[in-house]
Amino acid sequence: MEQHGVSRRSVLGGTAAGLGLAALGSAEAAADSWPKPQGRTMIGVPFEPRQTVRIGIIGLGNRGAGMLPLFLAVPGVKITAVCDTRPETVENAVKVVRAAGQPDPARYGKTDRDYENLLRRDDVDFVYVATPWEWHVPMAVSSMRNGKHVGVECPLAVTISELWELVDTSERTRRHCIQLENCCYGQNELRVLRMANAGLFGELLHGAGAYIHDLRELLFSDTYYANEWRRAWHTKLNADHYPTHGLGPIAGYMGINRGDRMVRITSMATAALGLADYRKSHEDPGDPSWRERYVKGDTTMSMIQTEKGRLIRLQHNVSNPYPYSRLNQLAGTKGVFEDYPARIYLEPKSSGHKWGSFADYTSYDHWLWKDIGPGPGGHGGMDYLMLYRTIQTIRLGLVPDIDVYDSAAWSAPVALSAESLKRDGMPMPFPDFTRGRWRESRPGLDSPKP
Repeated sequence: MEQHGVSRRSVLGGTAAGLGLAALGSAEAAADSWPKPQGRTMIGVPFEPRQTVRIGIIGLGNRGAGMLPLFLAVPGVKITAVCDTRPETVENAVKVVRAAGQPDPARYGKTDRDYENLLRRDDVDFVYVATPWEWHVPMAVSSMRNGKHVGVECPLAVTISELWELVDTSERTRRHCIQLENCCYGQNELRVLRMANAGLFGELLHGAGAYIHDLRELLFSDTYYANEWRRAWHTKLNADHYPTHGLGPIAGYMGINRGDRMVRITSMATAALGLADYRKSHEDPGDPSWRERYVKGDTTMSMIQTEKGRLIRLQHNVSNPYPYSRLNQLAGTKGVFEDYPARIYLEPKSSGHKWGSFADYTSYDHWLWKDIGPGPGGHGGMDYLMLYRTIQTIRLGLVPDIDVYDSAAWSAPVALSAESLKRDGMPMPFPDFTRGRWRESRPGLDSPKP
């Protein structure tokens, strides 16, 4: 998909009222500024069961093309339509589907809006959106309005008003809108989740999540991101661009939207130096990138406080030569887990200030890893398990592990961190997308094996 122009004002949601800032310092008063419900809640709403799940894919770049064979490997999946504005990628996708023994899917992508014709089809049950970020909301909204459930790559949206639009559309149409956050299905993440639910960490106190990934070479590649769309975001938005990889698992550990909720966030950022430094060393003076001015701080750090007083630290950096990490830390009154590398210290087993082996806790592995995983594909198998579980919940008519309220909450730090940075680190109130139902205990990522 071609890049849309996105202004700073539109990215931030336009007005302070759109962020609930009229009630800074008072979560209760802030709730009065959130939009009124336009439909019934989607909490606890199951999919309608079906033997075969017919998939339409919009976006066949690196991510979409990589996920296509994983969809085809999941039992009960049929790819019925594919869409991308680049004809060669559409044809490559058709060949992959054909090689898997399925009929050729319908082809779309003659114009930027041709995806709307795909969404009008009556042989698509679930839409997978893997496009540049500015297309996520219009495609997800249109999917639901056309009667389709939709799964969206990260982040779900970049403004608070867009997140409310997705919540409201899901409730009005009775269609699920899911952030397809693969990191929630990592082996370590699901093991820590089950350990936390079993009380091994005691009362939870704080956690940390991140997306630290040196993307400089890919950001400046002429081919990896179509039209180099992802680097463009560094010229127009100073924020945590990609919070969900780190936040999704931590929110699961802490029961966010299931007895606790995120209340406020404050953010700070370093100077924006890394991309300009890389450009100086790797790009010819005549390259178009030299006309760019980067505003996104190399490292963004945010602190989130929950209703129960727990703390979550978020970090984002894709502009410096650091080893990959999502931090993935959880601490409670009985000990702490830290990832990258995985290590654990839990009383009474641990003592003497010596880290223990996380391999000692394999009995807490999730059933997806014991009975199904890791499966084909990259990212250690969590991509496949995410798709397997999503399709399983559809086929069996179950409630999804991740709903639109989780998805919106995990992506909210994009806009909220931007506004906090704009206001010199001022705390920003989190919207309650559940409209008060966060207090209810309900299943999530640790759902039992069906």
